[in-house]
Formats: sequence, structure tokens, C-alpha cells
Amino acid sequence: MSKERARRRAEREAEQERARAARARRVARRERRRSLVRRLTPSLRRGRTGRLRRHTRRERATILVLTAVAVVGIWSLVDDLALRLVLVALLLLVLPAIVVIALDRR
Repeated sequence: MSKERARRRAEREAEQERARAARARRVARRERRRSLVRRLTPSLRRGRTGRLRRHTRRERATILVLTAVAVVGIWSLVDDLALRLVLVALLLLVLPAIVVIALDRR
């Protein structure tokens, strides 16, 4: 009887060892896959990202208000319609350079 119990216990332990090894292989494979995905996935920059986040809300509002004032000034001071449109287009093209020169913090 004790030989039978020992044999069954040995079979149980062997089965548990096989299950443990299979689980260890699955866990190792999962970890390798996760590390590969982590390496290949671009990391997200936290905090201030994007073009609009470069300036504070007050600075963006100031840029908008001054641009609107300039456009209203162009429309009220210039008589020729073609010249108005050219000046507004020129203002909008030059505006990013003006903002960088005026507000750049580098």
C-alpha cells in the first residue's frame, strides 16, 4: 500500500512539475512579448505636447487679439480691396515668425 501511495505521489509531483514548467514558459513568453512591445511602441511624452501647448492661454489670447486688431486696422485704413486681401494674407503668413521672435523662450 505504501509503494502505491509513493508511486501516486510521484506521479502527482511530476504532473505538478510539468504544469509549473509550462506556466513558467508561458510567463516568460508573455514577458518577452511585453518587453518587445514596450521597445517598439513609441513612448508618449507626458505634459505639454503639441504646438498650442507651447504658449500659455494668456499668450494665445494676446496673439489672437493683436491679430484681430491688425486685421481690423488693415480693413479700416486701406481702401483698395486687393491690397487689403494681400496685407491680411501677408500678416497671416508672417504671424508665426512674429510669434516665435516675440515669445520664444529658448
